[in-house]
Amino acid sequence: MPRRLALLCAGALLAIALPIAAQAKTFYWISHGSPADPVWTYFLAGAKQWATDTGNTVNTSFHSGDVPSHQEAVRAAIAAKADGIVTSSPDPGSLVAVAKEANDAGIPIININTPDPTASFDAYVGGDNVVFGRNWAQYLVDKGLVKSGDFVWLPVEVPGATYGVQEEEGIKSVFEPLGITYEVTDATLDQAEIITRMTDYLTANRSKVKAIIGLGDLVTGSIKRVFDQVGVAPGEIPVVGWGNSLDTTQEVLSGYVNAAQWQDPQATSYVGLSLAAMAASKIPPGFDVITGALYEKDTAQIYDDILAGK
Repeated sequence: MPRRLALLCAGALLAIALPIAAQAKTFYWISHGSPADPVWTYFLAGAKQWATDTGNTVNTSFHSGDVPSHQEAVRAAIAAKADGIVTSSPDPGSLVAVAKEANDAGIPIININTPDPTASFDAYVGGDNVVFGRNWAQYLVDKGLVKSGDFVWLPVEVPGATYGVQEEEGIKSVFEPLGITYEVTDATLDQAEIITRMTDYLTANRSKVKAIIGLGDLVTGSIKRVFDQVGVAPGEIPVVGWGNSLDTTQEVLSGYVNAAQWQDPQATSYVGLSLAAMAASKIPPGFDVITGALYEKDTAQIYDDILAGK
């Protein structure tokens, strides 16, 4: 190719590339979770992959259940004139004011992971925690694993957090009419401490615990280690709950956990950011995207492979 023609082609390509680069936008991805929580590493991976695929900037932050810090992060994104915000909800009603501030500023704000219909988000991407809780309780009932008069233990990492409150609501709707009782206990976000607290609780209450529902990935992913310490055989106490970690997929495959909930963490972030970008281009979402699937031993390998990056 003649040198002059090559330079003209290069110039044309540059002229095309510059407008594309100029269109790159900045989005904020804000999580109420902890960076130490394995499932949030997958949510984060989805956000990073979206940034790589689209060429947009995604500023990410974790707030470990700290509501004021989370609210301030949303306000910082608004002050920075973000093109869009994608955020989970730390507690019911906690983001009502800041969501309205984003609306008033004309900045799309998409809710992921934990829904809060009281806030004026543009759309929601993620699971329905009330439905998840109801499905876990119904699974135990339908499989004949619990009955009237039984007691079920519900360990959760963060007491009062949106996800646990909503899941308990669903569980209560099934158990209360059947006379099945339960207790929610705090397990914290530190896995070593989770194992210690769960081991202590199960040791003290083993005789009355007829089933366990893990209200969080860290607690469900700790079942094998807790059972091994207490001397509970796989399958001796039925367990259902969250299943977004390799610990839990392996527990399902080995019989420690009966059924676990997949949340599509990478896809949730990826779709949430896509909706934010779409809204930033003046195409309003006008719909929610519900994710998630309950898996047992026969399909657990699918999710194990995803989490292992195979």
